Amino acid sequence: MRNLLELIAPARLGSGFRWLLASSWTSNVGDGIALAAGPLLVASLTDSAALVALAALLPRLPWLVFGLWAGAMADRWDRRRLVIVSNALRAVVIAVLVAAVLTGRVDITFVLVALLLMGVAEVFADSAAQTLLPMLVDSKDLGLGNARLQAGFLTANQLAGPPLGAALFAVGSAWPFAVQLVCGVLAIVQIGRLRVPPVERDVLPTHVRRDIADGLRWLWANPPVRTLALVIFTFNLTWAAPWAVLVLYSTEHLGMGPVGFGLLTTASGIGGLVATVLYGRLERRFSLATLMKVCLTLEVVFHLALALTTTGWVALVILFVFGLYAFVWGTVSNTVRQRAVPTALQGRVGSVYMVGVFGGIVVGNALGGLLAEAFGITAPFWFAFVGAGLTLALVWRQLDHIAHAEAD
Repeated sequence: MRNLLELIAPARLGSGFRWLLASSWTSNVGDGIALAAGPLLVASLTDSAALVALAALLPRLPWLVFGLWAGAMADRWDRRRLVIVSNALRAVVIAVLVAAVLTGRVDITFVLVALLLMGVAEVFADSAAQTLLPMLVDSKDLGLGNARLQAGFLTANQLAGPPLGAALFAVGSAWPFAVQLVCGVLAIVQIGRLRVPPVERDVLPTHVRRDIADGLRWLWANPPVRTLALVIFTFNLTWAAPWAVLVLYSTEHLGMGPVGFGLLTTASGIGGLVATVLYGRLERRFSLATLMKVCLTLEVVFHLALALTTTGWVALVILFVFGLYAFVWGTVSNTVRQRAVPTALQGRVGSVYMVGVFGGIVVGNALGGLLAEAFGITAPFWFAFVGAGLTLALVWRQLDHIAHAEAD
């Protein structure tokens, strides 16, 4: 058991990292359960496709509205405490939802409001949580730390959680949310054991809008961090366009049926799991700049390959490779940003990245639907191939500088 713990969270990373990792993994189990149970609950209450789509949008919407503000709060307040308070408020909303389901007083409006409130709380919790890792481990260990956190998200949130949530929902509609509540409370207890060093902040109080403006100005004046933010926005936009129609692509274009669509997403998850094992070796053998170039090149090829293929098993291989490089890219890009941004600005700059991620996804999803409707199901894939390819060509030479940027 001790050897397994050392493999997952080496002692050199410190006990603080182990508590952070435990809290993250536990919380991701609950969120993964809700990932399946939430849509199932909505679908059981309404036949409206518009309301079902709204339920999927609402948890993401708060990032676009509150993301920058939440980042400023993370740089103003005690970050550990902000995570605890935000997750506690989210737990209260979940508890009320459980009570409503058990008493039969739940309706679609109630669920949509609950999803929105949980999304708001998650924005503040995640904005603060993403600043904790650079405060706990050395710069040289950020890659390994990010890889372990990403592994928990992948296995608990994306792979294990949704099937468990669906199974619990089949037993009773309140069960998955009750388990999510337990996971959330346990994660709060675990993060409460964490001790982080104090952050040097400005002595004079300022307005939140000024804090946000200061963060944006710093990002814009730092070429490596600015370019990375633009790359992340663009590549999320081009990724989200074809991903929005992946279910139609798999069922109609490839003829794989509903089960085939599930297999595609599972294949990407398995690829990510393999990457969790390989990441440490990759980071030791190759520079971060090389890993970034390979990942972004594979992203361009990924869209082209899916645009051209008409065979299900080929698509499964492509999605497996996607899972591999997507995990590596996520780990490397987080590591590069955390190394380049001063501790006092981690919240604000990190929130800009998250707004870019979700903004790109929202815009990309809308474009994907429009392109598929106007030009056919493979049109979003061709759009993504061209857009990602042009972006990569423009930033190729800058990737070496981005990868080796360090905080002043």
